This record gives sequence, C-alpha cells and structure tokens, in this order.
Amino acid sequence: MAEDLNETEEEALDGNRIDAVLDAVGAADRPALDALMEPLHAADIADLLEQIGPSDRNALLALWSHEIDGEILSEISDAIREEVIEALPPEVLAEAVRDLETDDVVDILEDLEEPQQELILDALADADRVAVEQAMSYPEYSAGRLMQREVVVAPEHWTVGEAIDFLRGAEHLPDQFYHVILVDPKMEPKGYVTLGRVLSSRRDMPLREIEEDSFRTIEATEPEADVAYMFNQYHLISCPVVDASDRLVGVITIDDAMNVLDEEHQEDMLRLAGVGDESSISDRVLETTRQRLPWLFVNLLTAILASMVIAQFENAIAQLVALAVLMPIVASMGGNAATQSLTVAVRALATRDLTGANVVRVIWRETAVGLLNGVFFAVVMGLVSWFWFGDQVLGLVIAAAMVVNLVVAGMAGILVPVMMERAGVDPALASGTFVTTVTDVVGFFVFLGLAAVVLL
Repeated sequence: MAEDLNETEEEALDGNRIDAVLDAVGAADRPALDALMEPLHAADIADLLEQIGPSDRNALLALWSHEIDGEILSEISDAIREEVIEALPPEVLAEAVRDLETDDVVDILEDLEEPQQELILDALADADRVAVEQAMSYPEYSAGRLMQREVVVAPEHWTVGEAIDFLRGAEHLPDQFYHVILVDPKMEPKGYVTLGRVLSSRRDMPLREIEEDSFRTIEATEPEADVAYMFNQYHLISCPVVDASDRLVGVITIDDAMNVLDEEHQEDMLRLAGVGDESSISDRVLETTRQRLPWLFVNLLTAILASMVIAQFENAIAQLVALAVLMPIVASMGGNAATQSLTVAVRALATRDLTGANVVRVIWRETAVGLLNGVFFAVVMGLVSWFWFGDQVLGLVIAAAMVVNLVVAGMAGILVPVMMERAGVDPALASGTFVTTVTDVVGFFVFLGLAAVVLL
C-alpha cells in the first residue's frame, strides 16, 4: 500500500514538480528534465505547459520538444496549442501527428491558421491526409468533424467466427473501438455488435442475432451538440456516421461525445459570467481584456439605466436617507434570486429538459418560489427596517418591494433565457445581464415609488 502511494506521488503533477521542472529548464539540465517528465501522463504534461508562462514554456519545449508525441499534442488546450506547434521542429510534429486517429488530427487542425494546417497535413500519409481533408470539408462543429474514419466493419451475413478471424488477421485496427458495425453491400450500416458479445458467443452464431438494441446512426452534417445529447440521452458507447446517401463514413465514440458535453458546459459557465466562451488562464492580458470588455460595457449601459430610475426619486432619497441605505438590499436580493432561476433555466435548456411542453409549468413554479421566498424575506427585512430606523411604515414598504422583486426575479430568470433561445440567441450568452437589469429596475422603481407615495 505504501509503495502504491509513493508511486502515485512520483507521478503526480503538483507545485513541487512544476518548480523542479522550471529549475531543470533554467539550468538546461536535459537528463533531470527527462526524469521529471517521464512518469507524467500526457494530460498532466499538457496541464504543466498551460500553467507555466510563455517564456518558460518556450524554453521547456526547446529543451524537451523531441519527447512531445501525438497524445500530448491532443491534450493541450486550444489556447496554447498553436504556440506549441510553432515551437516544435517539423520532424517532431510529423512524428506526433502520425500517431493520432483522424478525429484527433481534425480537432488540432480546426484551431490553427492555414500555414500550420498545411504543415500537419504534409506530415500525414496520403490515405490519412485524404481522410482528414474529407472530415474538414464538413461544417464546423458537426458530426463529420467529430468522427474518426477508422472503423471496424463486417458484412451483415457474417458469423462470429468469421468476424473473429477477420479481426485477428487485420493489419490495422483502431487503437480503441467498441463495436463491429454490420453493413450491407452498399456500405449502409444495418446494426452493430459489441466486442464482448462477439468474444462470448459461439463461432457459428450469426452476427445479426447478437446485435445491440441501441443501434442508431448520425448524419455527418448533424450539429455536434445534438450528437452529445444523443450519447447522453440513449447511453451510447459509439455510433456510426453516415453521409447524405446513408453510406458509412466514420464513427463517433463516447470519449469524443463527452468532450463536447464538457466543452458545452464550460462555454455556458463562461458566457453566463460574461468572460467569453473560450477564456483560459493561459490567455494573454490583451486577449483577456478583449473578451471581457464588451460585456462590461453592456453592464455599464444597464447600470446607467438603473441609475436613471433612481434619479427619478432623488427628492425622496434626499428627504429620507434610509432609502439610500436599503436600496441595495432590494436590488441584491432580486439579482441573486434571478440568478438562481436563470442557472436552472440555462442548464435545462442545454439538456433539453425545458421545452414548450413544460415551460408554463416551470414559469409558474419559479414564480411561486419567488413569492414564498419574497414573503419570508419581506417579514425579515420589514422587522429589521422597523427596529433599525424606528419606522413601521418603512418596514412595510421594503417588505412589499421585496415580495414584488423576488416574484419578478423568478419569472425573469426563466422567461429571458427562453425568449432568447426562441430568438435564436444562445441563452447563456447575455441572459445574466438582462435578468439583472430587470430586477434592478423593478426593485428600485417599486421600492422608491412606494416610499415616495406612502412615506412623503
């Protein structure tokens, strides 16, 4: 047990190892660098390259670049991949991409400029280059870009024994595959069988009799988000990809589908925060500023709108300073409540759980939740304001404003993203800004308006 723990520590990427790597790079100590990097998984090496600065990264690659292989290259973040590729000697890059499946090569090419793309394509064997170029001809973010061309197929009339003999005699098989796809003479997929069923069945068993019930196909032009949803919804392990004539052109495996889901979730979180959909800790200062500035500007405009509402009641605020003290509480509670509903709505839209069939019920639920929360916090803030400022009527005013704003927050948190999606806009892109604006404007208007009418 102790030996296992020691081995785990030796292979871990932590602060101490990163410092040791940088020390070895600074001393140009290649043997020490090799000893530190050798136990690391490809994903950990990619993380290390992302966590260090550009100058250290270039120095490390100059000293260790001949050890970069295809697996490491495919794990590197899009934010620095082009920089890493430019730093690699042509012969190292050529050897690295030859180790990759076509879907991994396409994933790398998508984010590169044309000179870098040509550099990688020139390094491929003719057959692989044709396969990659065909995949690149499909629309961006489509199943055709996501699939790998390496597919294991068998005629639909074969038996288990014939399939096993074929697999044993094949010169080239994908590094990882889960199904043998059954095709007709036109190369149209008709079903598939798992390797487990093939290995556990009698040799004379027809493959058609051990087919999986989960079989379905995906068109090459289908959006990758729909592909990821299908894998998640129907618990698929792999799925054949067909062209417009229903001919088999590739296969998508679960690891690629889950990568898409992970990227979609990351994009939603980044967009909700208004920092762009491709932000990374590896981004440079100017790039990060460019991504964040537009949404900060939009927030400035919406803040000015809320301030214009406040300006309409400047006389009331001047006469009763307590209003200025309590205003932020009303706005903050509404904003937080709206963000809760908004997060649920954006997630439900992404997973297709929120549809036209249940949207009214969900809006009603969030409105009711807002009402109940509003009543609870109305009582709390009403009592706090009464004892704080010694004014019972002021307590009633903020209590009423709290109820109204939390009800509106619950409704807006659902309605805004739903309306944006129906307008063809990503609901994660700007929903937060609009929802916060609604709760600020309503909160300030109701609270200050009631105060002006009742207290003055």
